[in-house]
Amino acid sequence: MKISYTGKSDEIPARQRTKLEANLQKLSKVLEQRGEKEAHVVLTQERFLHKVEITINAWDHSLVGIATDGDIAVAAHEAFGRLEKQLLKLRARWRDTKRVRDKEADAEKASASLQPVPRPANSIKARAAVKSASAKKAAHKQVFRVNHSEGSKPMTLEEAMLEMEASQDYLVYRDAQTDRVTVLMRRSDGHFDLIES
Repeated sequence: MKISYTGKSDEIPARQRTKLEANLQKLSKVLEQRGEKEAHVVLTQERFLHKVEITINAWDHSLVGIATDGDIAVAAHEAFGRLEKQLLKLRARWRDTKRVRDKEADAEKASASLQPVPRPANSIKARAAVKSASAKKAAHKQVFRVNHSEGSKPMTLEEAMLEMEASQDYLVYRDAQTDRVTVLMRRSDGHFDLIES
């Protein structure tokens, strides 16, 4: 990590300065591994108060730790502590945020790339027919969601097969022995497929 100082950097005692730089180097390991990061330390003094401001850019955010104290070493330590809190909070938010891609859009792109591109029709009626056919295809697709919050009790495989005999082609249930979500599907030949998570 590159550390640049603005103000009188010799105001910080050499021992405290090396400690601050070592802490900033440790903090750089928490940041992204791509590229070298830069920390900017601004030192100012008003009468008997020393102000230390440490700025780092991480994950498209500008993190700033500011502290004032009569002793410059204490102010530098407090500024580093505030910066570290911000960075750890931002990293936790970045790590815990669920980033979900649109699966339907990805599926449409994949199917479009596999299908040959039709030649443009010469007549307006032919184009309208193609559009209406694709609209009908899109209208028939439905998504059925499984509701696990109804409080249904776990089942064995035999109970699930008996439950499916009535009219269902598939059944999602919680297995009583393994306590896992399981999918039982009826195949076209009358046999069953079992998918365990």
